[in-house]
Amino acid sequence: MTKQYFGTDGIRGKVGSGAINPEFILKLGWAVGRVFSRLAEGKTTVPRIIIGKDTRISGYMFESALEAGLVAAGVNVALIGPMPTPAIAYLTRTFHCTAGIVISASHNPFYDNGIKFFSAEGTKLPDDIEYAIEAELDKPMVTVDSAELGKVTRIEDAGGRYIEYCKSTVPTGFDLAGKKVVVDCAHGATYYVAPLVLRELGADVIEIGAKPDGLNINNGFGSTSPAAISAAVVEYGADIGVAFDGDGDRLLFVDSDGTTVDGDAILYVIAMDQLRTQGSCNGVAGTLMSNLGLELAMQAKGIPFGRAKVGDRYVSEMMKDEGWSLGGESSGHVICADVASTGDGIVAALKVFFAVIDSGMSLKELLSGLEICPQVMINVRRERTVDLDNDPVITAAVKEVEEVMGANGRVLLRPSGTEPLIRVMVEGQDAAQVQMFAEQLAAKVKAAVS
Repeated sequence: MTKQYFGTDGIRGKVGSGAINPEFILKLGWAVGRVFSRLAEGKTTVPRIIIGKDTRISGYMFESALEAGLVAAGVNVALIGPMPTPAIAYLTRTFHCTAGIVISASHNPFYDNGIKFFSAEGTKLPDDIEYAIEAELDKPMVTVDSAELGKVTRIEDAGGRYIEYCKSTVPTGFDLAGKKVVVDCAHGATYYVAPLVLRELGADVIEIGAKPDGLNINNGFGSTSPAAISAAVVEYGADIGVAFDGDGDRLLFVDSDGTTVDGDAILYVIAMDQLRTQGSCNGVAGTLMSNLGLELAMQAKGIPFGRAKVGDRYVSEMMKDEGWSLGGESSGHVICADVASTGDGIVAALKVFFAVIDSGMSLKELLSGLEICPQVMINVRRERTVDLDNDPVITAAVKEVEEVMGANGRVLLRPSGTEPLIRVMVEGQDAAQVQMFAEQLAAKVKAAVS
């Protein structure tokens, strides 16, 4: 079955277009309420759903629409205002809510928005619940009797609870005293939580991208615009910098000389620290886009490594299937399942900070064993659809490249999920060879899809 509205991470789009409009979001809230009310039949408690959001100006509009729809379906609502996406996952669990809803378009510009969901366990909703919600959306909206309408409350201490949770994920006695840290919050949902967490752990914190106005989220700041934090770390002579995306589930680091450290490198640091402190790392889940260098580094240390489809949902599924506690994407979405149910930028950051402090090494020193392989990505515009796995010319060209590169290289051809493009990616240990093979394969693909 194909879902009409849900993608790999909820429903997302430009505000005022498609499903991202107040009328649809009102109906969505009602449909969600109907599904969870049906699941709660026979229980004594009324379903309660928590709603949080990032700092986009449209968040207020959609918060009201969701609230009205849920109440009309007879569901109680708890509002927490602007909070990181992983905070909503955590608070959904700790308040024993039926589900959690996040109003956010993550790293997208302010004019986009979206709705993401968490189960009572703080994980992504299973497919059967999403199908059930879509089925309700096709029905006429009917409000429950007035005596059965849901009630709305506001949780005032949500930020404090989440800050204490974040600090609890590192050992007692850990502190960042004497460390100058630049924190870039992308003018997004971490704007007051992340600096407070680090200050309460003793760091000398310099904030940038921490003045949201509803329109500036992800605009020139945050993990998708690393130039700002790289410059700030150098300017202030900081020891380290950490940048989050608009909803706080992704991060990147910057070392003392302004060099960026992406999700692959963060996974490496955490995995190596598990080896150092625990004697083992039971496995790491990456994606099809994870750098070959990370895979080779894991192999060298005897750590199992797997590649899931692109998307944190698929990474989580692989981690669960394999029984692994660590996984993530190059983009900086890092999941530390030993302490969190979903990708959490602040929690992952604290794992890295702990590795730095406890080992007595700099971030650059901790990364000395990781050699990131040169990677070339060429986007080929698709004029017509081609089965990349069965086209004889393309498969022969890929096989030829793979035979030459052997275990020291990798080829990936992947259709874009949002644009009419074929992404041709080649990576290996020889930069010139990688560039040459990428151009050759791109030419073959272009001839096949033009």
